[in-house]
Amino acid sequence: MAEQPLTARGAATYQRILDVATQEFAAYGIAGARVERIVAAARTNKAQLYAYFGSKEGLFDAIFFGSLDRIVNVVPIDAADLAEWAVRLYDEYLRRPDLIRLATWARLERRHEGHLVDDADRRDDGKLRAIVEAQAAGSVRQGDPFDLMAMVIAMSMAWSPVSNVYAATAQEPPELHDRRRALLRESVRRAVAP
Repeated sequence: MAEQPLTARGAATYQRILDVATQEFAAYGIAGARVERIVAAARTNKAQLYAYFGSKEGLFDAIFFGSLDRIVNVVPIDAADLAEWAVRLYDEYLRRPDLIRLATWARLERRHEGHLVDDADRRDDGKLRAIVEAQAAGSVRQGDPFDLMAMVIAMSMAWSPVSNVYAATAQEPPELHDRRRALLRESVRRAVAP
């Protein structure tokens, strides 16, 4: 990013750009997102957007890495209970489907294989340490901690916006979500049991 806003008005514009661009990128991806639509909806101009983010790609990066930080902070791992962690991830995808869509666009348009982000930008060190500690305590099966984490995350996304079978929404009946949570919880428990 090129420059951070210094005034309350600048901070408000900065946040409007982030909010509008999050929805734009989630809907259209990096290639399909249009700066013109973003600045019009954010009630600003291209010069301001570029001053804050440097480029459309810089804006995507700010949003994408912010979404990675959000999921780590809002849904912290509990390696002693990976099943409940998976359920909390499921719930976060219902609340913020844009977060998972951003990761999907990053995968489709930037990183077709390997880790989604460069090693320096990964946010999984704490998760992996927690899984190693749970394995040492005997509460999680042995195996590569990254593979276990990836499997639990994939299970949590079974009904997410990136599912190739069914994408759930928060507007569906609560009992339907409760049934899915119960199935997810039990499936993850069995998958990671020592």
